[in-house]
Amino acid sequence: MPAEGSVAVVTEPIMPPSPAKEEPLFDPWCDPENPRTVTFQDVSAAAFKIKSGIMNTPCTRSHLSNVTDMEIFFKKEFNQCTGSFKERGARYTLLMLTPEQQKKGVIAASAGNHALALSYHGQDLGIPVTVVMPLVAPIMKVQACRQHGANVIVRGKDIGECREYALKVSKDQDLLYINGYDHPHIIAGQGTMGLEIVEQVPNIDAVVIPVGGGGLIAGVALAVKALYPHIKVIGVESERCASFSGAMKAGKPVYIRAESTLADGLAVPKVGVNAFATACHLVDKVVTVKEEWIAISILRLVEGEKAVVEGAGATALAAILAGELQELKGKRVVIPLCGGNIDTTVLGRCLERGLAADGRLVKFTVTVSDRPGGIAELTRLLANLGVSIKDMVHERAWIRSDIFSVEVKVLCETRDKEHSEELRNALLQRYKILRFGSQSPPGAMGQ
Repeated sequence: MPAEGSVAVVTEPIMPPSPAKEEPLFDPWCDPENPRTVTFQDVSAAAFKIKSGIMNTPCTRSHLSNVTDMEIFFKKEFNQCTGSFKERGARYTLLMLTPEQQKKGVIAASAGNHALALSYHGQDLGIPVTVVMPLVAPIMKVQACRQHGANVIVRGKDIGECREYALKVSKDQDLLYINGYDHPHIIAGQGTMGLEIVEQVPNIDAVVIPVGGGGLIAGVALAVKALYPHIKVIGVESERCASFSGAMKAGKPVYIRAESTLADGLAVPKVGVNAFATACHLVDKVVTVKEEWIAISILRLVEGEKAVVEGAGATALAAILAGELQELKGKRVVIPLCGGNIDTTVLGRCLERGLAADGRLVKFTVTVSDRPGGIAELTRLLANLGVSIKDMVHERAWIRSDIFSVEVKVLCETRDKEHSEELRNALLQRYKILRFGSQSPPGAMGQ
C-alpha cells in the first residue's frame, strides 16, 4: 500500500512502435487503373528522335514465298546492333528522360533483349543503366550487358522476383524503372518499325507479329493502321503462354500461367496495361502455335533464309507454316524477324527438334539376329534406301526375346516425311519387333 498522502504511479509496459507498413511497389508509368494509350504522334516523334542511332533494317522478299503460296517479306530486326527490335524503344525512352534523370540513371528487369538494348544505348548516350537479371539468365547475355557498361545485378529465380527487386532499388536510389514492353515510350519506339515497313513494302495486305507483353504489336499496329487502315494486323503467341488471347477474351489483361517454351521471349504471363489499351481495338486476330512449328520455323529460316532467329522471332512464321492463316493465301504479308539472340546450345536443340518434327530426324528400335551379319544386314537396308545413320547402339542384356537376338537403337536422317514412311515400311517387312519413333512395337503390348 502506498504511504498516506503519496500518489500511486501505475507503470504500463512500453510497447515497441509498430513498424510502418511498406507501400506496395508500384510502377507509375504502368497503372492498371489508368492505362496510357499511345498515339500516332508519339510514334512519329520517336522515329525522328532515334533515326540517327537505330538501324533501318532491310525488309526483303522471302524464299519461302513459293512454298507458302504467299508473298512473304521479312523485316530483319535481328540485324540491330544488339540483335533485336528492343533497341528502338530503349533508345527513345532514354532520350526522353529529363536531364536530371539522365544523370541519375535507369533500372530494368530483364533476362535478355531489353537488358542488352538499354545497356548498349545507355553507354552510347552516357546514361547509367542498372539491369536486374534472374539466376537463369544466359551467362553470355549477362557478360554482354557488363561489356556495354551496365551495372548488372543477378538476383531472383524468375523475372517476377527481378522486377520486385528492381522496383525496390528504383525507389531507394531514385532511378527510373523502365518496363520492357509496357512503358509508353517503349511502345512508341517499337512502333517505328511499322513506319519503316509500310515505307519499304508497297501494297501490304497483312502484318503478322509475335506477341509477348504486347509492346511490339501495339506500336506496329498503331503505326500501320493510322496510315493504311485496311492492312490486317495479326498476332501470334505460343500456345504455352497465350496471355494476349486471354486478355482479348476477358477484355482486359489477365494472368495466364506461362509454361516453358522455345519462344521464351514471349513468355509474359500478363500483357501490359498500356500495350493492351493501345492495341486491343487495332489487332484483327490472334492465333496460337505449337512448339514443333516454332522449331520447324527456326530450321526453315536457317536453311532457306540463312538467318539465325530466336524462338520468339520465328513464331509469326510458325503460324503460317502450321496453316493457321489460310486466309492470307495469295496475299502480300510482312513478318518481323524480331530477334536473333539464341544460345548456340539452344539453337542446336531447336534444329534437332525441327528436323524431328519435319520427319527428317528419325529414331527407331528394332530387334535383329545377333548372329554374324545381323547388324550388317540392317545397315545395308538403310544404305540401299539412302538413309544416313547418325547414331547406333545395340543392347543384349535387357531384352526379352530369344538369346540370339540383339536390340538395336538407331538415330538416322531422311529426306522428308515420305522418305521416313518408306523406311518404316521397309523395316516392318523385314523385322517382327520394331518401335518407330514414339510408337509401341507390334506384338509388344503387355510385355
